[in-house]
Amino acid sequence: MAKMLTTAMIMHPMVRDELMREDHLARLERAVSLISREPLRNFSELDGRLSSIEVLITSWGCPPIDASIVERMPRLRLIAHLAGSVKGFLDDVVWRRGILVTNAVAANAVPVAEFTLAAILFANKRVIEFNRFYVNERESRVPWTKEVANVGNYRKTVGIVGASHVGRLVIDHLKRFDLRVLLYDPYVTSMASRDLGVERVSLAELLARSDVVSLHAPLLPETRHMLSARELALIPDGATLINTARGGLIEPNALDAELQKGRIFAFLDTTEPEVLPKTSSLYDMPNVFLTPHITGSLGRETERLSDYIVAEIERYARGAALKYLVRREHLPRLA
Repeated sequence: MAKMLTTAMIMHPMVRDELMREDHLARLERAVSLISREPLRNFSELDGRLSSIEVLITSWGCPPIDASIVERMPRLRLIAHLAGSVKGFLDDVVWRRGILVTNAVAANAVPVAEFTLAAILFANKRVIEFNRFYVNERESRVPWTKEVANVGNYRKTVGIVGASHVGRLVIDHLKRFDLRVLLYDPYVTSMASRDLGVERVSLAELLARSDVVSLHAPLLPETRHMLSARELALIPDGATLINTARGGLIEPNALDAELQKGRIFAFLDTTEPEVLPKTSSLYDMPNVFLTPHITGSLGRETERLSDYIVAEIERYARGAALKYLVRREHLPRLA
């Protein structure tokens, strides 16, 4: 029988308790040699065992892995990050040493895409308007075409900004509906967009043609405030802007000014700043639906992160290719 890979978990104990079920731990123990079911808080707790570790399971609460740590772990072959981005967490020496890295970004994308799909369908069904009208007037005015024009999802156009993990999942969900889908992503080729089943367009064209604009780009220096006053003005009257990505993608003063006009709607799960001040006018705008950054994994959804990472470690232990490999060359354009 082949020797099992010596594996350690380094994370805050609360993270393991929230994300890992008993069956996750049992599967890990069948796949690798887990030195302890209890996660360690820092590398000093491994004492003289650092040199024997071949697989490292990390998550929130793990100290950054720099060159000095890597130097003390000559047998390390895989870092499985039970969380999202590894940017700023792993030193470049990890990739130079040929250590493989995987994470749970794809798992966290699932609930974000689900929320986004619901927001798109609600937006075209004009749920915000119907809710406000019904609560205020307390009567029905079927068929509503006078009070709420252009209602419904049939043959509407949805613009997806960014073919990220979330963006691609949203695109896949939208295939089940009678919707046109536009995509803006400078890294996606025309052939790749055809494979996705979308029409690749410029950002300006996407904004001008869409009934719903949904943001899924990473927040990078080149994408910060990619939507300012000029871009927001391109969005048609009655259209909806959805942001489940990062608040910094939209220039906040321009967003506030455009929404104050009341001509467009917004579903905002992320804003700049992340927590709006109590005096923010966004709280009281009738055309804005706010949520406090809840689209990512919450409650039972967090266990999906362990589903993905445990499966990755099982694949690695039996010599199969990793499904969610993080590549060094992709880091500059990842969130």
